[in-house]
Amino acid sequence: MNKLLFAPLLLTVLLAACSRDEAPATDIAAAPATTEASSPAAIPDEPALDPSAPAAAATDDVAATAPAATAPAADAAVAAASQAAVQGPGPVAGTDYVEITGGQPFAPLAGKIEVVEVFAYSCGHCAAFDPLITAWKNKLPGDVRFNYLPAVFSDQDNFPKAFFAAEAIGALDKVHASTFKAMHIDRSLRPNASSDDIIKFMAKQGVDGAQLKGTMDSFAVNAKVGRAKQFAVRSGIDSTPTVVVNGKYRVRGRSLEDVLRITDQLIARERATMQAGGGN
Repeated sequence: MNKLLFAPLLLTVLLAACSRDEAPATDIAAAPATTEASSPAAIPDEPALDPSAPAAAATDDVAATAPAATAPAADAAVAAASQAAVQGPGPVAGTDYVEITGGQPFAPLAGKIEVVEVFAYSCGHCAAFDPLITAWKNKLPGDVRFNYLPAVFSDQDNFPKAFFAAEAIGALDKVHASTFKAMHIDRSLRPNASSDDIIKFMAKQGVDGAQLKGTMDSFAVNAKVGRAKQFAVRSGIDSTPTVVVNGKYRVRGRSLEDVLRITDQLIARERATMQAGGGN
């Protein structure tokens, strides 16, 4: 299945993060596009999706208007962001990122720089970001480890457990992009879907439903959900998508491409620190 679900237009429009409180008010698909990488669109503050609530109108707009994107389009956007990172000014604390006091990686590994994207399947902005960040992560050097991490904003949200269960049984690649598509394009999944509904959907993607169900209820998955919640609190995350570099930096950006530009710069900073003997 094509993982690139959304048009390049959605990667440069006025996109606001999905917060834990309310449904988004901004019309994503209708917002004006940015045409120059040097002046990306601003991301305004915006309340967003409650996983226990019905899907919001902004998600309807995405589903109704987004044609399929192509891999070359996403690759071109990633290349432009990487070039901007090389040529542009260095990241500015408080503007481009927030330094996390006492921050730690979610899953530290010696010699690796961790990049985490905290996301929610119910978040339309995460759905729009997914093709871009997928193309970006596929080009990362060997010293960088990328992790998706579901936001745990509500104990009634069954998707974090489903994510970690699919990851544990090696089925995440089968269901990650298709879950966004089912939520925001096909409308076959709702943000408040039951565990059984999610299992039935993932089984249609080729996952062993019985194995998934048993894993969702496991101690290991419950522990991962708890760790994800702790990481979000420790890192000051209250909206999605949010990118965190090595547990130290919470990335801010005026567009999705800008987020990746800043992330590339912070990775370079961490690499220099490690090479200088500063460790992770």
